[in-house]
Amino acid sequence: MSITGPEICQSELGVAPWMDPLAARLPGLQPVAPGEWLQRDDAYNGQMNYRDGLLSSRAADVVSAPEAPDEAEHKLLEAVLEVVDADPGYRRAAGAIIRPDGLPVLLGVHRPLVTAARLVQEDLLLLQPGEDGYELTSGVLCFPASWTLSQKVGRGMMRIHEPVDRYDDNMGKRVDRVFSMLQPDQAVWRANLLCYNDPNLFQPRSEGEQRPFDRDKPVWVRVERQTLRRLGVSPAVVFTIHTWLVPIDKLTPEQAATLPDVVRHGGSMGEQPR
Repeated sequence: MSITGPEICQSELGVAPWMDPLAARLPGLQPVAPGEWLQRDDAYNGQMNYRDGLLSSRAADVVSAPEAPDEAEHKLLEAVLEVVDADPGYRRAAGAIIRPDGLPVLLGVHRPLVTAARLVQEDLLLLQPGEDGYELTSGVLCFPASWTLSQKVGRGMMRIHEPVDRYDDNMGKRVDRVFSMLQPDQAVWRANLLCYNDPNLFQPRSEGEQRPFDRDKPVWVRVERQTLRRLGVSPAVVFTIHTWLVPIDKLTPEQAATLPDVVRHGGSMGEQPR
């Protein structure tokens, strides 16, 4: 399944990380303002339609989790439902949540991780303490930016980011401190930036596989707002990814004038694991 039409693209970027001095440097973490952990924008309907299709037709590619849901999954769904209940675009019905696009999501039918992923635009990844520090234990990744969930699950943060040149031991220690210092239900955010020649949100690639880019072809700017939040008093942390995707000609004049040349020519900023 592939959806590349304008319905999955936003009318504008929600954040331009290259224009924010704090977001422009690694790791670029900033506190999340109250009520701003998860976000809903004008591409909600189109992106959720795409997400539903991927969860139905390509579940093996976009979901990775132990056979039985663990406490972290249940805590994640509780946190997502708190956000949903506070958003007037959603409403509760008998045994279901009615999304802003009018579609029901049944409660208690799917595992908590998948139920949560059917409610919000964000991809949801759970990290928990293990032998290699915080390890990726499960997640739903419908909109990967040139990486695959199956290759990263079970790894600690250093091994997840092995292909990222700037993620060295020093950076790893800084990120580990962030995990250890997160207070219950506290969240921080960062952003990254890439350009693609097509507006498909589902862009999986294996480690070492190059992302094709031709600057003479149409260009879409892709920005990911990523958050880390500790789930209550548990040690589990959820990593969320909210993706904005706009044609380069939709940038504001100021955004277009300051877009880094390295990104405009196919590079990246605030690099993803690859």
